[in-house]
Amino acid sequence: MSGTRLLTGSRPPAGSRPPATDAPQPEPGAATAPQPPGSRTRFGLVVLALAAALLVSVVVSISAGQVRIPPSTVWQVVADRLTGGALGRAGGPHDLIVWEVRLPRTLLAVVIGAGLAVVGTILQALVRNPLADPFILGITSGASVGAVTVILLGWSAFGVYSLSASAFLGALAAFGLVFAMAQRSGRISPLRLLLAGVAVSYLLMAVTSFLIFRADTDGIKARSVLFWQLGGLGGARWSYLGLPAAAVLAGTIALAMQARRLNALVLGDESATSLGIGVERLRRQLFVLASLLTAVMVAVSGGIGFVGLMVPHVCRMLVGPDHRRVLPVAALGGAVFLVWADLVARTVAAPEELPVGIVTAVAGAPFFLWLIRRRLPLGGT
Repeated sequence: MSGTRLLTGSRPPAGSRPPATDAPQPEPGAATAPQPPGSRTRFGLVVLALAAALLVSVVVSISAGQVRIPPSTVWQVVADRLTGGALGRAGGPHDLIVWEVRLPRTLLAVVIGAGLAVVGTILQALVRNPLADPFILGITSGASVGAVTVILLGWSAFGVYSLSASAFLGALAAFGLVFAMAQRSGRISPLRLLLAGVAVSYLLMAVTSFLIFRADTDGIKARSVLFWQLGGLGGARWSYLGLPAAAVLAGTIALAMQARRLNALVLGDESATSLGIGVERLRRQLFVLASLLTAVMVAVSGGIGFVGLMVPHVCRMLVGPDHRRVLPVAALGGAVFLVWADLVARTVAAPEELPVGIVTAVAGAPFFLWLIRRRLPLGGT
């Protein structure tokens, strides 16, 4: 009889121990799929290739323009500046162009491209929506309202940091509104979040247009703000690099430290909660950080769209969905992409210069439409 009960599983044998329930649990946020053989090698090769592509892109960007400068001269000027004039190149015919104009502009493109790609990666993970990015979810429009207010109305409550502070407050308020509108019964609908972001973006664009209309009388400020709204790096200076570079570096490191938790969050709130992750707290913290990074970048470069939408998807195709690998690859890929977009913006219609946001939109709009067709079925929620 006992043997029958043991085989049928109706009752455990006398004296048997129940299954252990205190086995080692996975680290919170460590819900990542097993990596296929060779994935580490592939990741390393992708990083090396992107790093090399970034270095080449920077040199090409500095060399190209109305005045073409040989790459060897670029290296000589930079080396001379870094060594305090030991090579005797200071004051040469190309010194001012390389060091004071093109190098800070190209480095700003590296910083902004990396930052936008990282923020887009985080937002897509937080809301589990492949169409999420700072531009589409209203963060960029909110930051633009804050920054334009400072430019046109002269608000200076925070001194030299008024532009960044105002842009940050605008970005945070905009996404807070979008996030509140997207919730129903404590849950977020991806489609509702997307639609709310589009609606808030249009509303804030109207507010920005109203500010321009009311504050400007001769059109000079309006043209300047319009160019800034479409995104541009033409005003880059060495003094503009410090704050965004520090913010993007620190923010990327902080986000990379949350990569495992992001991996779990992508699987769903219930799965993340079962691993001991405070989902709502994590979302709030990362939303604030994403808004801060976006605000700092918008304050110096204007509204550059689609970088945060396209680059993360391309990076996932290269290295898979694990955020421990996607985040550094996205930073490098975003930097390479924006350097080339800025190069096209200042050379394709020379001597005129296009806003870099136009170039990214030309590349991003078809990608956006392809993504909608591929990822969002009709009637999806």
